[in-house]
Amino acid sequence: MKYKTTLFLLTLIGAIILTSFSFASVAFDRPIQEKRIQDSIKKNAAKDTLNNTVLKFKLFKKNAHASYYADKFTGRRTASGKRFDNSKYTAAHRKLPFGTKLKVTNEANGKSVIVVITDRGPFTKGRDIDLTKKAFMEIASSRYGGSLKVTIEEVL
Repeated sequence: MKYKTTLFLLTLIGAIILTSFSFASVAFDRPIQEKRIQDSIKKNAAKDTLNNTVLKFKLFKKNAHASYYADKFTGRRTASGKRFDNSKYTAAHRKLPFGTKLKVTNEANGKSVIVVITDRGPFTKGRDIDLTKKAFMEIASSRYGGSLKVTIEEVL
């Protein structure tokens, strides 16, 4: 009986260790996959890798003022009902429908990123769009600024 209990505990510990390794590999793979999608859009002149078609953009606003979310909002629910994650490519806009994909381009250096609208805001006067920190830092020329002048284009 004593050996059965020991064997059971060792099996249980082994299963827990194996499960944690399999979940860890999935968690670390997701940001790499998002980065690959963003890179492929830039390298292939806005070519959609899933459908192998060229993406079309419609100008929404030039000289828009963009900022990024504070870290304190991570984990909270957005207006669309999804949990906010500062390490994804999402944004907040006052009027655009949820799920709208936008190409946001920094006017100073030409870097761009594609984001999805999942929240409402910004509620600061003079700002047009709030980006996640990951999206903002990818197009920012310096890591210090809290706002940028951007061009917003809707992905058709």
